[in-house]
Amino acid sequence: MPERALWLILGLLSTACGIAGIVLPLVPTTPFILLAAFAFARSSPRLHDWLVTHPRLGPPINDWRTHRAISRRAKITSVAVMVMTLALSAVAGVGSVVIVIQAVVLCAVATFLFTRPDGPIDG
Repeated sequence: MPERALWLILGLLSTACGIAGIVLPLVPTTPFILLAAFAFARSSPRLHDWLVTHPRLGPPINDWRTHRAISRRAKITSVAVMVMTLALSAVAGVGSVVIVIQAVVLCAVATFLFTRPDGPIDG
């Protein structure tokens, strides 16, 4: 299979996962959309242009490319979901080792998020 086709498949799968992340609380949206933009840039100019100009999916891509920024709203939403996930794990009786691992990973992700600039004012 040619390299371009593999990038296209990766872009389509990443877009699907990113869109799923809009409605599913434990699936991240932005990383998948950024990966899709990266893959489409290597496989399909038409899909790349559609993605980066999409009114809902395009702004996080442009914020990242332009400012290496993540919007404040996305940061707060992400951390809120992380806290809920950790709390749900505790309520569900997940083992303490797993909860500690989750807490460490989620704290690392939150640290990464909050050390990125906010970028343009959320609209």
